[in-house]
Parts: sequence; structure tokens; C-alpha cells
Amino acid sequence: MVLNYTSGTTSAPKGVVHCHRGIFLMALDSLINWSIPTCPVYLWTLPMFHANGWSYTWGMAAVGGTNICLRKFTGATILALIENHGVTHMCGAPVVLNMLNPTNKQELLSRPVQVLTAGAPPPAPVLHRVEALGFVVSHGYGLTETAGVVVSCAWKKEWNRFPATERARLKSRQGVRSVSMTEVAVLDPGTGSRVEPDGLAVGEVVMRGPSVMLGYLKNPAATAACMKGDGWFYTGDVAVMHPDGYLEIKDRSKDVIISGGENLSSVEVESVLYGHPAVNEAAVVARPDEFWGETPCAFVSLKEYDHESKRMPMTTEKDIIEYCRAALPRYMVPKTVVFKDELPKTSTGKIQKFVLREIARAMGSPSSSTLASKL
Repeated sequence: MVLNYTSGTTSAPKGVVHCHRGIFLMALDSLINWSIPTCPVYLWTLPMFHANGWSYTWGMAAVGGTNICLRKFTGATILALIENHGVTHMCGAPVVLNMLNPTNKQELLSRPVQVLTAGAPPPAPVLHRVEALGFVVSHGYGLTETAGVVVSCAWKKEWNRFPATERARLKSRQGVRSVSMTEVAVLDPGTGSRVEPDGLAVGEVVMRGPSVMLGYLKNPAATAACMKGDGWFYTGDVAVMHPDGYLEIKDRSKDVIISGGENLSSVEVESVLYGHPAVNEAAVVARPDEFWGETPCAFVSLKEYDHESKRMPMTTEKDIIEYCRAALPRYMVPKTVVFKDELPKTSTGKIQKFVLREIARAMGSPSSSTLASKL
């Protein structure tokens, strides 16, 4: 029925082929999963070529929705359109949520807006801040290969009693499978068996169901690499399963950093970095190291202006490292911090980590540089 393209965060984009039945079920599932009422006003911040805007292209038509479209989005543009058109729903990757930062109290929402975020694990500090502005955030997980969100962090009423920071932490988990997805599991890469649901044992996320793609366009090798067995799709995402059955993504398999024999999640380090008051965006990749094998290298952009303190944020590499050291085990603390005006992104707004990895690789080993200076 449709040909979509992956966003290309880890490699070149691939064409994804979907059938009519899968897209029809995904469109219905997207409405049920998010409890969409009739006649919503929907703001488009998602690209339609990428998973068809999580299948809301068809979903909004099915419920008689009004579509508010824009060519390019900024935080100010989004907030203005919400007020001008009475927007009730919008979707966006965490990078979009991070842009929603009003410069004054007049820009706070006059009414709640439902937001569905997916595409990357959202940092808990970003969720906390966005909900304080008046957005009601739902979180899910899916891929272009599934045509939309197929795992949802279904909210439990008893969680409302928790402090805001704890609610944000719980909401940052990806959650449980949606009604149309047949099965979702986390498998141990060594044994192929399901990992213990203890929130600690990591494995690869696999799933099967009617909305899983038919395959990659004219790329049988890539299709065979991720479609195995009885319809199982191997996502390449590393995750844990919690005792309550909720899935939590830890990283892409290509983004896991192995430092001194310890596997560390770049996502966990990034979540801490987003808590720093001066950090606007953050991404962590592996930098080669002759002694440790790899060490975490953090790329960050800083906020332009701190509206609370009425001054420009000032920070150094030492400040960032000390901040992380207070919140992370020593082996997870970035050994290098690179400041950039803006991090490279795909057309879908995701940070291009493969570009940052190339930069980190070109920087060489910090251990060898230290040794050379001593010699």
C-alpha cells in the first residue's frame, strides 16, 4: 500500500514496504491507543514520509479531524498555532518536546494539549518540564517498520499520587504492547531466551504482529537480517523488561558503549545531561580509547538564554563532567565533552549519532593523547 523510509539515524535510510491490512489495523490501533475522540484538531509536527506520521494521516480522516500543517517548526511557531487554531492533539519526537520552552508566562497554554511522543527514549527532565507547561504527554514506541506506535506506556491511576519527578521517570518507559500487536518480547542475545523481568537484564526487543513491514525495498539481505523465524522482527533496540511487564529501551545496539568491559547506555547518560540547567540538547557516543577500549563522549548544545536567571548560561567541560559524576557511576561519566551550536539531525528531527561517532573517532584516543603529553 505504501513505501516509507527510515530516518537514517544509524545508517542510510531504507525503504519500508507495508501492506493494506497492516496499515488499516495500525490506523485503527493508533486511535484506540491514544483514545482519540471525534473531531480533534491535530497539529502536524511529524513527517508523513516516515511511518506516515505514525499512521495519523488516515487516523485523523477516520475521526473527522482538522489537520493543521506547517513547513518548518520552532517552539514559538508550535505554541502560536496551538492558541490560534485550538489544537487538541499533536505528536512529536523528544527533540520537538525539548523545543517547547516559552519565553514568558503569556505563552503558557490556556488549555491542555494532548501530546504523543515516541521515536527515541525521552529524558525524564524534558517530560517533567513539558507537562509543567500544560501539555498532557503520552509516551509510546514504534518504528517505521511497524508503521506507528505499537508499545504504549499505559498510565496507571495510582501513579498520580507520586511526585512529579517520579511520574516523569515512569512515563519515560516505553510500556506494554498495543491491542493490535501480537507479541513483544526482550530476548537475551546469547541464548535467544526471554530475559528476566527484573529491570536489569538487557536484551534485544523483538515483536510480531499485522503491522510489521513486508520487508525492505529491493534489499533482501537487510530484510533477512531483521526478519527471523515465525514472523519475528528484530528491532536492534536494547531494552529491559520490568517486573510489572513494562518495556524500557536502554539504547540502540549500535549505540551501546563498552568501556573497560562494562556496557553502558548512552540514553541513561543523556537523560542526566538533560537535567543540567544549561544544556539544551545532548547526545553521547563512543570515543576510541587505547586503554579502556571506548569512553563516553558527550556532544551538547547550550540554551541561548536562561529566562529565570535573566542571563546567558555559562558552563565548561569540567562543569558538565562534575555534574554527571554526582549522578552516575564513574565508568558512565563522559570523559570528553564537545560543545556545538546545534547537533546534526535527520529530517525527522532525530540526532544523527553516526555523524557524531565519526567526529569522536577522528578525535583519536584520549589515553594516547595523555600519554604523549607526559612523554
